[in-house]
Amino acid sequence: MKKLSVMLMLVLFVTATAFATGQTETAAPSASGPLKVGVIYISPPGDMGYSYMHDQGTIAAEKHFGDKIEVIRMEGVPENDQSARVMEQLIDAGCKIIFANSYNYQDYMLQVAKEYPNVYFEHCSGYLSNPNMSNYFGRMYQMRYLAGLIAGTMSASGKIGYVGAYNTPEVVRGINAFALGVRAANPKATVTVVWTNTWFDPALERQGAVALLDQGCDIIAQHQDTTEPAKAALERGKYAVGYNADFRKIVGDDRVLVSPMWNWGNYMIPAIQSALDGTWKSQSYWGGLEDDMITLSEMSPLVPADLQKQVLAKKAEIAAGTFDVFWGELKDNTGVVRQKAGEKMSDEAMLTMDWFVEGVVGKVK
Repeated sequence: MKKLSVMLMLVLFVTATAFATGQTETAAPSASGPLKVGVIYISPPGDMGYSYMHDQGTIAAEKHFGDKIEVIRMEGVPENDQSARVMEQLIDAGCKIIFANSYNYQDYMLQVAKEYPNVYFEHCSGYLSNPNMSNYFGRMYQMRYLAGLIAGTMSASGKIGYVGAYNTPEVVRGINAFALGVRAANPKATVTVVWTNTWFDPALERQGAVALLDQGCDIIAQHQDTTEPAKAALERGKYAVGYNADFRKIVGDDRVLVSPMWNWGNYMIPAIQSALDGTWKSQSYWGGLEDDMITLSEMSPLVPADLQKQVLAKKAEIAAGTFDVFWGELKDNTGVVRQKAGEKMSDEAMLTMDWFVEGVVGKVK
């Protein structure tokens, strides 16, 4: 991963946002035949996690549009210059809009977008834009906080583990939101982080979870693409918090307390429709509960009814805009005040977050 300074990322974010508010439309794709849609996944949808949920969004789009579109899937594409070649293959196959689902595709997508101005490009989780390239993501940190409320209440030891992928602002933000939820439920609890430095590596994900369990953590949460961290926890008789898909249904174990989840189809369908209509515009999209981009799975029956009501009430506050995760005083895990009481963190600050909140054991490397 290429690391950028906070200032540079702010500049890029502002630039990307500018595209969202006043860009020039690109040329509409040809109307002959179905619109060909390319989708690029970092892992096979069979991972039952990240790419699985993206493919559920693709399937939703296929059902919605029927024979108006034709989808070409490319799975297990590495985050290197091979991804640019895959994008070019999709263009050669006639694709007029291409979705790529992982962070480190963005530099390669931008390169290809500049070479093919009449193709629409949609990048998930990044911040780079072009007149024919959007970036999109969702406010998953809100669901992370709710999951943290559950974990903080259900942990007997007060020691919770978190298997993190890369130290990008997205992952750091999610860990912080989860920890704030944990500490809201139990102010003495801690969230210990291990990094795998990979998005998709089932063996490393499991190893990370095992290391945390060996340290006495009794709940494992994760920002990884597969169910392996959760499975490692369950095999030790501990609890897990899933991610992307409903892990409780996938692994068939009620000790998966809850899973923050994505509804990618709710972005893909409008994007494809705008491509069909010739109204597509570049944007930097960061949707939340208002667009049903994010959600919380059904909670495990092991989660007490009163706690479930508390979580749903807090979710309603987020939806109503009367509460959000990064409001009020915030200290980092060295004790330094990062935000004063009464303040509300800006999107720019959240999108460039590179520090851990109080209660997180670990470092943003």
